[in-house]
Amino acid sequence: MMSRRHVEESEETGIDLAPMLDFVLNLLIFFIITTSFVKESGIQVTRPQALTAEHKDSGNILIAIRPNGDIWMDKRRVGVGEIRNAIERLHIERPDDTVVIIADKDSQTGVLTKVMDQVKLGGVGDVSIAAAPPA
Repeated sequence: MMSRRHVEESEETGIDLAPMLDFVLNLLIFFIITTSFVKESGIQVTRPQALTAEHKDSGNILIAIRPNGDIWMDKRRVGVGEIRNAIERLHIERPDDTVVIIADKDSQTGVLTKVMDQVKLGGVGDVSIAAAPPA
């Protein structure tokens, strides 16, 4: 008698979730492939205002400069000497990338100049400085 109950319980059917899981995974792959990833420098910077500021959709490599001179790239703090190597590595992987330097309005011009020099020595010629349009 025990064996008959065991057989009857195991024969019960349930909902097959495999097709739904396949569909959800296909959607996930689709959204991962079609999403344009937004890169961030890692910190919030107050950009200076400029009358000639224009919007650019390009700018794949972001470098931020804080008022105290800290340089941030890929959500981590870097030194001036590390920028060239990082730019060279990224430029080899994606040669069409451009660099946008987001310098705080209270940051020092000397730091900005050093960062621009390192970017150009890294092989990227298209360097932009981020500015906010006037309010």
